[in-house]
Parts: sequence; structure tokens; C-alpha cells
Amino acid sequence: MSGEELWDLTDESGAPLGITHRRADPVPAGAFHVVASVCVELSDGSVLMTRRAETKDWPLAWELPAGSALAGETSVEAASRELAEETGLRVAPEDLVLVGRVVEESALFDLYAARIADDDDLDLDPLEVCESEWVSVEELFRRAARREMVGPWADRLDELGRDLVQRIEERRIHRTR
Repeated sequence: MSGEELWDLTDESGAPLGITHRRADPVPAGAFHVVASVCVELSDGSVLMTRRAETKDWPLAWELPAGSALAGETSVEAASRELAEETGLRVAPEDLVLVGRVVEESALFDLYAARIADDDDLDLDPLEVCESEWVSVEELFRRAARREMVGPWADRLDELGRDLVQRIEERRIHRTR
């Protein structure tokens, strides 16, 4: 992550404004950048949480792998790239399922879900992530409630949590058939 990172700006509906923005600069009023995240699930229903490196904003706070879409990149492409960069897990964009979008002050936050093979190995980027843990969905929500997650996550899960749980439950039903 660098202040020189470039983003495409959108309006609140996600329509491109035709403006490329430098990360280090304030986002203009009425404009938004896209942030994408992935909730990765194993066959037992546990989900991957990562802990941010000490050198990042929100040091040592928990989150789901996430990051900003770069200029020229779609939300789902950003989600796939960020997951690979932070954890070493490779999930193709077409294998990510959109859970929903939260409109934040200057960001459009998109949460995706993906199920991976239980034997996929993690390869954490130490500049981004200092630790990871597979936890139950209930533990994910407990950490958000205890404010152990990056600041915006409590609100994100308040808004998208029900849909996330529904996606995970749908997959459990399909696995048992």
C-alpha cells in the first residue's frame, strides 16, 4: 500500500466519474472509491480472519482480507487480488459471490464470499498481515462486537452480517445433500 496507489472514483451508485485519484489525497466530497473484501470459508464453516501488521493503520486489529480497487480494476478483481496478496489464497473472480455493498463516507465497501479447499495453504504477507486464524462465524461477530476488528468492520457486519450468514448457511445445506 502506497500513497502513490491510484484509484478510480465513482459516484454513490458505483458509476465511474472518469477521475483517477491518488490514495494519499483526500477523496473529494460526493466521490467514492471501491474497497473489496473476501470472507473465505472452509468446509466446516470456519472463516478466515487476518490480523493487520503493526505498521499499518489499525495495527494488530482483526479483519477479513480487504483492500482498495486499483485504477482500471473492478471490485471483484480487487477482492481476488487482495486475497492473494495478503494470504496467498487464489480464488478466481468468477468464484467469488457478492454478499453486499455498504456505502461509507468516501468508500463503497463490497463483501464477497468464497469457499476454498480445506488443504489450501496460507502464505501471509508480513507487510500486510501478522497473523491469521480460522474462526466460527459467531467468533467473527464477537470480535466485531468487542471492537477487536478494524474500526469500520462493526458497522459493515451490522449491515451485511445477516446476508453473510445466509450465504454460509446456503453452502452448508448444499454440502449436506
